[in-house]
Amino acid sequence: MSKVPSLDDYRVPYFSDKKAQAFSLSALAPAAKPFSSGSKDGDRDRLSEIGQKLDVLQERLHAQRHQRVLLVLQGMDTSGKDGTIRGVFREVDPLGLRIVPFRAPTPIEAAHDFLWRVHLQVPGAGELAIFNRSHYEDVLVPRVTGQIDSAECERRYRQIRDFEALLAESGTSIIKCMLHISKDEQKSRIQARIDDPTKHWKFDVSDLEARKHWDAYQASYQDALAATSTEYAPWYVIPADSKTHRNVMVGELLLRLMESLKLEFPPAKAELKGLKID
Repeated sequence: MSKVPSLDDYRVPYFSDKKAQAFSLSALAPAAKPFSSGSKDGDRDRLSEIGQKLDVLQERLHAQRHQRVLLVLQGMDTSGKDGTIRGVFREVDPLGLRIVPFRAPTPIEAAHDFLWRVHLQVPGAGELAIFNRSHYEDVLVPRVTGQIDSAECERRYRQIRDFEALLAESGTSIIKCMLHISKDEQKSRIQARIDDPTKHWKFDVSDLEARKHWDAYQASYQDALAATSTEYAPWYVIPADSKTHRNVMVGELLLRLMESLKLEFPPAKAELKGLKID
């Protein structure tokens, strides 16, 4: 009898005892669809159900203005960070929802520590923030390009764990998703952008340069995820070759998190009971 898949099967083992636990990114297949209904239409229907539930929960979060939620999306170029946001939050009221895209640091940002610009963007009370790329860019790209050595990389891992612990202890619930795409699927998506003039704006020649270092980026991701997956800020690896399945899995993870918060509307105001407007 086959094992029923669990979301936690795709959770990266928690960093513990001051060391990363054994973890292999390559052991997880990007083309896997463990939470698919079996068809794209079925997956879209499930995503619509998830979206409606998230909309209700997000309204309570916003009305309550007490708790905070942070969703971090990371992945190689074309892994679908933008598409995930469009798909998962299609039916969620944008009120109280904030999307933060992180690009290369500006000169002012680069003049500060690497977390300075990130702390400015964390969710406020009652807010659900989505990081499209994140502070993890500063332990992924610089490592591959040789801008930081292994000692500095380890320091940044520790600083990230401490930073996320601060957020968690201050009332922020964190979930981090690495959109795991295969090299072949990335090739297909990049070619599609090149072949379609309406998608040329999405293409950057730097994508091809990064692709040349595919194995180095995979190793960098594996180490970063293992060093920063914690009980208060877990990493999940999302098979991302299927766009609909990717969206469903991220939606399921976020829905599980928000349901665990036991969100309710604020208590009714006694002074409004029976009030009639002339």
